[in-house]
Amino acid sequence: MQRIVTLDHITMGLDALCSIDPRLGKVRAMAGEVPLRLSEPGFSSLASIVVSQQVSRASADAIFGRLIGLLDPLTPQAVLAAGEQVFREAGLSRPKQRGLVAVAQAVEDGLDLHRLCSLDATEALDLLTAVPGIGPWTAECYLLFSAGHPDIFPARDVALQSAVGHALEINPRPGEKALIKLAESWSPWRGVASRLFWAYYRETRGRDAAPPV
Repeated sequence: MQRIVTLDHITMGLDALCSIDPRLGKVRAMAGEVPLRLSEPGFSSLASIVVSQQVSRASADAIFGRLIGLLDPLTPQAVLAAGEQVFREAGLSRPKQRGLVAVAQAVEDGLDLHRLCSLDATEALDLLTAVPGIGPWTAECYLLFSAGHPDIFPARDVALQSAVGHALEINPRPGEKALIKLAESWSPWRGVASRLFWAYYRETRGRDAAPPV
């Protein structure tokens, strides 16, 4: 399995996708630069994705910036030792506070976020989603951006649903189940397809909606 760890891998994936589905040639032309978006595996990376759940990219960046300013370095130990006041100052909602603490506790109890990146996607997703506050979207984004997994498409992502609907002229835009089915045809390069459609969204909507890395 080819991990997506260089821009050359992005180019390879885009070439393959355009061969698999010729409609994506136009999408690629309009998307402009398709960034690698690769982060160092570990607690901080997963925490940033937890923070970005169900908020805009700008809000996520602001909240995470405040959090790492209050807890520097951002470690599981620091999160577990922090009081609720710290989370409130950062702007974390109660569900995200609970999720972040649950992740910190899971890591302290032995969840190896680096080892996860070498596992099969199904096994890794099962381990991640067993942690309270880590749903499929969060787990999928961690494997995309920290593990460089080549064949994951977070179909629950509203920006991806919107981008695919707009680019492929699907009205109304595809929901989660429809997008999962549609994205199956882009295997084994769904990880690059997700980056392509986030880039397309950025160019057509004028704002970046991809999770921060």
